[in-house]
Amino acid sequence: GGGGISCVLQDGEVFEKAGVNVSVVFGQLSEEAARQMRSRGKSLKAAEDGKLPFCAMGVSSVIHPKNPHVPTMHFNYRYFEIEEADGTVQWWFGGGTDLTPTYLNEEDAVHFHKTLKEACDKHDLKLYPKYKKWCDDYFYIKHRGERRGIGGIFFDDVDSPSKEEVFQFVQSCAKAIVPCYIPIVKKHCHDSFTPEEKLWQQLRRGRYVEFNLVYDRGTKFGLLTPGSRIESILMSLPLTARWEYMNTPPESSKEAEILEVLRNPKDWVH
Repeated sequence: GGGGISCVLQDGEVFEKAGVNVSVVFGQLSEEAARQMRSRGKSLKAAEDGKLPFCAMGVSSVIHPKNPHVPTMHFNYRYFEIEEADGTVQWWFGGGTDLTPTYLNEEDAVHFHKTLKEACDKHDLKLYPKYKKWCDDYFYIKHRGERRGIGGIFFDDVDSPSKEEVFQFVQSCAKAIVPCYIPIVKKHCHDSFTPEEKLWQQLRRGRYVEFNLVYDRGTKFGLLTPGSRIESILMSLPLTARWEYMNTPPESSKEAEILEVLRNPKDWVH
């Protein structure tokens, strides 16, 4: 039950593909989705008929710019509620914001992370380092041995200290999205680029696709939910991407520089 709104911009002047999903859905948790949640520590007591009523709501966006010097950006903030057999309601918030550049610009990386850190620090100084590490660990493409991007913040299953306090924290994170990203877009959207740089962008987008289809929990949950809208779930995929056999950039190249950071995450704010 429920539904949502998807808005997608395609072939824009600055953004090759950019989408926003707002969803409010409810129904019965599928066995596979419940199994996934239990595997990360959720104790869900289903009714005798196996039913677990749930409701979930969230806003998410993925922006893939045309210019390879403008990074891809993703954010998602969500609230989840499950009613167990005895009437107990489990609730939690999750989400995050992360940046996926084609080429490394240290100044941009510092700006992005500092803006997110300021949003977290308003609530608790321990949150940014904890959620920064969680982001680096979550957006990990195991079969490649590299992260999807240079991270940001990511958290899930947050249900304390109180619903109102967690919601205020999530709102602070959401309000940081425009100031952490739009200045970077404006700074680079008119940069000149070569066909070789555009090719490298396509190869990096291939990695983005690999992560989203193989590992991303949100994508998996959507695909496992009966009656879900597939076009909205796959909105996060880029318009174009490329997979070349055995592509290895030359040592000391700009392409090798970003790979080094993806393999060994950096502390951008200290």
